Amino acid sequence: MQQVELRPLSLGEILDRTFSLYRRNFLLFLGISAIPQLLILAVNLVQVLALPTGRRTPSALVGGMSGGSLVALGIVGAIVGIFVYVVAYLFAQGGTIYAVSDVYLGRTTTIGASLRKMRGQLLNLLGVSILNSVAVLIATIFLIIPGIYMACRLITCVPAALLEDLGARESLERSFALTKGSAWPAFVIYFLFLSMLYATMLLFTIPFMVMVAFAARQPGLLHWAMGLMQVGNFCATVLVTPFFLIATSVFYYDMRVRKEAFDLQLMMGAGGGTPAASAGVPSLLT
Repeated sequence: MQQVELRPLSLGEILDRTFSLYRRNFLLFLGISAIPQLLILAVNLVQVLALPTGRRTPSALVGGMSGGSLVALGIVGAIVGIFVYVVAYLFAQGGTIYAVSDVYLGRTTTIGASLRKMRGQLLNLLGVSILNSVAVLIATIFLIIPGIYMACRLITCVPAALLEDLGARESLERSFALTKGSAWPAFVIYFLFLSMLYATMLLFTIPFMVMVAFAARQPGLLHWAMGLMQVGNFCATVLVTPFFLIATSVFYYDMRVRKEAFDLQLMMGAGGGTPAASAGVPSLLT
């Protein structure tokens, strides 16, 4: 597999390279995104099937269980759903980042190989995601704009954590250092991703939302309509999410090329794992 040319890129070139990588490796990125998301789809469909319709009450559905048992069952179902969602999301996110890195640096990879690299990385990536969310939330409390700015500065924390084997705090500090003076491209990536995601979700779910509205008078169709809505959400998520992760990875490598001459490091055999400027990385508060 041929290595992508490493050089400083403009914003337009970052986006063009993102779409090119996605188009040329469509089945690879689609598979990495779809396989973990299938678990989420399965949980959502089970929850839809468990919903009462028409005159069928929850007690009738479970054979007259007590109210406390129903509450406990609901809590357990919610916990299982959250657990499956988090694990699937982290696997899809990390697997895509690893795949982009391999493709970008000219290495051969597969869906299975990319997902297997996530073994042993789940807890670290979970810590990165939680700390990132907390940092953005705290900044948002001080008004919306600081929250958006913080999200843009931390956009490369996941590639930094996975590709440089950094902990949660170190990956956020690394991202904050790399993106100094480059919040605008990150904002555009976020904006395009959210626009594409919501547009695609509307495209895939609006017909089924209409079905749900009509199914109010035909309870037998309600499960089918709500199930198809979940399938539509699955399709939209699987199709659009790789764009954001590919763009984030391309942006990460562009920052390293601009600020650390990563292309020269690679030519001299330095590799892509050890940060060249890890010493003296500024903290989030400096």
